[in-house]
Amino acid sequence: MTVPVVRGGSDPATYAAAGVDVEAGERAVALMKASVARAQRPEVVGDLGGFAGLFDASALTAYRRPLLATSTDGVGTKVVIAQRLGIHDTIGIDLVAMVVDDLVVCGAEPLFMTDYIAVGKVVPERVAAIVSGIAEGARLAGCALLGGETAEHPGLLRPEEYDVAGAGTGVVEADALLGPARVRVGDVAIAMRASGLHSNGYSLARHVLLTNAGRRLDLYVEAFGRTLGVELLTPTRIYSLVVLALARADDVDLHAVSHVTGGGLAANLARVLPPDVHVVVDRSGWTPHPVFTLIGEVGRVELAELERTFNMGVGMVALVAPGSVDAALARLAARGVPAWVLGAAVPRQGERGDAVAKGGGGGAVTLVGSHA
Repeated sequence: MTVPVVRGGSDPATYAAAGVDVEAGERAVALMKASVARAQRPEVVGDLGGFAGLFDASALTAYRRPLLATSTDGVGTKVVIAQRLGIHDTIGIDLVAMVVDDLVVCGAEPLFMTDYIAVGKVVPERVAAIVSGIAEGARLAGCALLGGETAEHPGLLRPEEYDVAGAGTGVVEADALLGPARVRVGDVAIAMRASGLHSNGYSLARHVLLTNAGRRLDLYVEAFGRTLGVELLTPTRIYSLVVLALARADDVDLHAVSHVTGGGLAANLARVLPPDVHVVVDRSGWTPHPVFTLIGEVGRVELAELERTFNMGVGMVALVAPGSVDAALARLAARGVPAWVLGAAVPRQGERGDAVAKGGGGGAVTLVGSHA
C-alpha cells in the first residue's frame, strides 16, 4: 500500500518553523549562568550546561549512616498570577520552598536541586528571570542549583504560558531522623508564621477573587496595603535553614516537623503524629492573613473549606519537648520568623471539637475556638 505524501509548501520545514527556537534556548542558558553561580555549594563539580549536574558525595563520609531524602513538586496555578502580572523572578522561590521544606521535615539538609521549565515559547529574558528566582530560593535554602531543563512546547502551551517543577535531594543521619516515632504525649506544637498563601489553594483563590468576583490584579486592597496581585504573588517563606537550626541546637529537643501545604493545617500536622497522640489546636492563638478573610467573605467559603484548602497563616509546625519551648521560640525570633505555641500533644481518647483530621501516622488533630 502506498501512502500519499502531501507537501505543505515551497519552504523546507525547520524546527524553528515548527515553533522551537534552539538559539533562543542557548541565549537563555547564557543569561541564567550568573544567577545559578550564586546558588552553589563547595561540593558542586563542574559548571552549568553539562548533560548532568555533579555533586561530590565524599562529603557524606562524615555521616555514620546517611539517609538520602528526595522530593519533587511544583507551584500549581500560582504561575498564572506571575504570567498575568509579567513578574517572573519570584515564582522560583516558591518552587524551591515547596521542595526543600518537604525535605527538611524529616531533618534532612537539602543538598541540591534541579528544575524543569516548560514554556510555550522560549523568551530568554523570561526564562532567565524564572531561573533567577529558583537560584535565589536555593541560596536562601542553603542548597545548590545543579541545573535543569527548559523545554519549548509550541501547540501545547500558548507563547506566554509556562509551568515549573523541581526535584531536590537531602541527607539526614539515620539516628537524627524526625517524625512520628519521636513524638510523645506532652510535646508542644509551635507554629511558624506563613508569608501568605504560599503555593497552595490558588485554584480556589483565583476562582473566588478573579473569576467570580471579577477583581483585577492591579486593585489596591486596603487590608493588604498593596495590590491584590502583589499579595497573591508573595513568595513562599523558606524554612529549611530555620528548621535545621532547631534540629541542631543543643537546647532544643525537636521531635517532628510538619510542612503545611495542600490539605491545610490539621491534615498536615496529623501526618507526623503517632496513633496514640492527639493535638488540640486553639484558633484564638493567631489571626490569619487578611487574604484568607477576603477569600472567605467574597466567596462565602465556609471555615472548614478554608482550613482544608489553605495554610491559614501557619506555614510550618515544630513539635518539641516541653522543656524546649522557650529556647525554640527564642531561636525562631532571632531568625525573624514569628512563632507561637499552637497546642500540645495529649493522649488520644476520641476526637472532639469542630474540625478533626487524621493523618497517615494514625494521630489526630482538632481545631477549636475562634481566631483572634
